[in-house]
Amino acid sequence: MDIGLVGLGKMGGNMRQRLRDAGHTVVGYDRNQEISDATSLADMVAKLPSPKVVWVMVPAGEPTRSTIAELKELLGEGDLVVDGGNSKYTDDAVNAASLAEKGIGFVDCGVSGGVWGLKNGYALMYGGSDADAAKVMPAFEALKPAGTEDGLVHCGQKPGAGHFAKMVHNGIEYAMMQAYAEGWELLDKVDLVDNVPEIFASWRTGTVVRSWLLDLLVEQLRADEHLAKIAGYAEDSGEGRWTVEAAIDNAVPMPAISASLFARFVSRQDDSPAMKAIAAMRNGFGGHAVKAE
Repeated sequence: MDIGLVGLGKMGGNMRQRLRDAGHTVVGYDRNQEISDATSLADMVAKLPSPKVVWVMVPAGEPTRSTIAELKELLGEGDLVVDGGNSKYTDDAVNAASLAEKGIGFVDCGVSGGVWGLKNGYALMYGGSDADAAKVMPAFEALKPAGTEDGLVHCGQKPGAGHFAKMVHNGIEYAMMQAYAEGWELLDKVDLVDNVPEIFASWRTGTVVRSWLLDLLVEQLRADEHLAKIAGYAEDSGEGRWTVEAAIDNAVPMPAISASLFARFVSRQDDSPAMKAIAAMRNGFGGHAVKAE
């Protein structure tokens, strides 16, 4: 198939290559003209045969919204826009309704696979009508992991179903990483065990906690056992927050995921204001010593 791809960063660039390796024709556009196949969005659209399919892989929020708004003016009836970024699921209904005014279809697709997707394939979670999904299905099949029926799932007919599933996936990811990190900190701190990296490596076979995240952690620990070269600061992409917000809206208890999100906020404080208050209270009721600033 012929497909336009907007955004050729770490994910988009590898997706372009994987699609081309599968025999598809990809016209990519990126603001960095050194890696772009087109000089502008309009130029990219002009190079595509009709019906046109354009996959958007740009940062969530305003960059995605403005890109889709511009594509609305460039595309026409029967064409399709796929939002493959990490957009908030509530944006999808708005974008779908706007594009529908011109008869343009819309599919939202959560994409997981990171920088390893080129080699291993991507897990794809998409939402939208069967008719719209059919237009991009050849690309889905090329991007998903080979040799398995898993890795590609139609999450629902309503716009936002795919991004909602990807959001929950990322929320679970937060909690899994936090659990591994806390276990590593305890093992690394206690003067009882030797060779912490190999303890984690042993868990990759035969245990219930084995996972790809564990594999990645083992690689990092073998390269830097005490992670001395890495600052204890972790950013969040926004999807952990949205997962917790959705849990609150739907009265779903989510203690592990919410705690893992707040732990990331703690990582950004050089000196916790809350801990100052706790130290003051402990001193007040128990006479416990406090450290000077």
